[in-house]
Amino acid sequence: MYPKQLLPLTGERTMLQQTAQRLDGMTDKTDGCMVICNEAHRFLVAEQLRAIGQSAQIVLEPEGRNTAPAVALAAFLVVETDPDTLLLVMPADHVIKDTAAFQAAISIGCEAATDHKLVTFGIVPTRPETGFGYVQATLDGANAVAVKSFVEKPDLATAEAYLNGGDHFWNSGMFLFSAQAYLNALEKLAPYMFSACKESIRKRSDGDFIRPDAESFLSSPKDSIDYAVMEKTHAAVMVALDVGWSDVGSWAALQDVRDSDRDGNTIEGDVYTHDCKGVFIQAESRLVTAVGLEDVVIVETKDSTLVVSKDKAQDVKAIVDQLAAEDRPETKLHRQVFRPWGSYDSLENADGFQVKRLTVNPGAILSLQKHAHRAEHWVVVQGKARITRNDEEFDLSVNESTYIAIGDVHRIANPFDEDAHIIEVQCGDYLGEDDIVRLEDNYGREGTNT
Repeated sequence: MYPKQLLPLTGERTMLQQTAQRLDGMTDKTDGCMVICNEAHRFLVAEQLRAIGQSAQIVLEPEGRNTAPAVALAAFLVVETDPDTLLLVMPADHVIKDTAAFQAAISIGCEAATDHKLVTFGIVPTRPETGFGYVQATLDGANAVAVKSFVEKPDLATAEAYLNGGDHFWNSGMFLFSAQAYLNALEKLAPYMFSACKESIRKRSDGDFIRPDAESFLSSPKDSIDYAVMEKTHAAVMVALDVGWSDVGSWAALQDVRDSDRDGNTIEGDVYTHDCKGVFIQAESRLVTAVGLEDVVIVETKDSTLVVSKDKAQDVKAIVDQLAAEDRPETKLHRQVFRPWGSYDSLENADGFQVKRLTVNPGAILSLQKHAHRAEHWVVVQGKARITRNDEEFDLSVNESTYIAIGDVHRIANPFDEDAHIIEVQCGDYLGEDDIVRLEDNYGREGTNT
């Protein structure tokens, strides 16, 4: 529910925000931003873009079908106004340190894409990497060059040969082409996908978010741009990128893009170490101490703590799968849950009661709702809040409180200029998030619990 794209892993901005700002300064080439994301992340995506002043069309996939259908949705939307518009496809989980070099490569790619080529970007390799696919091409200065082949993830010996040979590049997963050129290739090479996505956009619903028709979209095959189009087309060209790139595929990989001390330790948060070497420690909510460790990753959050050897960092999925099999709540929601109006943080829960801290953004308003099984006590601890309780409306300031009985129709609004922080104590025989009947909602969630 809170993936790496939406986290500030490599700086003050989240990875999504960094991606959206990656073309800042290229005003002669850029015109608008489109984000393809999951329905569950829509409000967090919108809020993060709003926070950096980035306007965007946000397209909600009914279900992930891999990159080829996702980009097809964008292309079909764009061709409605200008088929020759170029689409730069950027995954929102990449680190690029040299923005100037990246923008220079984009300019080279634009020339090729304007000539109806389908451009991919190959990362100049710095090590024999077995975790990436490769693009084979022979460089010709800084020009876009024809792709000879796409290669699957190699074994170590093959990766070493690629590094020494000089004509294999890491497949970045970034692309540049005109919307019409991509759709022409898709129609020829993946006609069922083309038809499904075209129909999904034709039947879409527009509003604050663009919602493609789910039934049509789900009839599309699942496939990546590489498999569906790039490996089969004769129009594929590559532009080389040497820009300090990483896709941050694991916690251990994140250490490569952060600063380390003289012992190779990367530390963030309230952390103390003694006699440690090559450790990565991130503390978010409490003190973390470590003694005598080497090449270990420790990540502490409000929800849980991860301790893993660096050489096993990719195996975290095995633990996640085990937790999911046991239906652990940590696999579904974080302790802090983001909503369109702000967030809530579950501080304590036990039989018959639950304590939350609500943060309501300026100008935001919760749904008008009622509960069948719980009562709520609210105390404002920061800012101000406007309360609706049945037929009453009144404001609460710091250190003021109110009581919402079972069945009371109620809502919280924040028409003021700063965040409102409210401690909410729920009491009742059932405290699940589905004990909500929404009567009115500014975010189109009537009758839902999201």
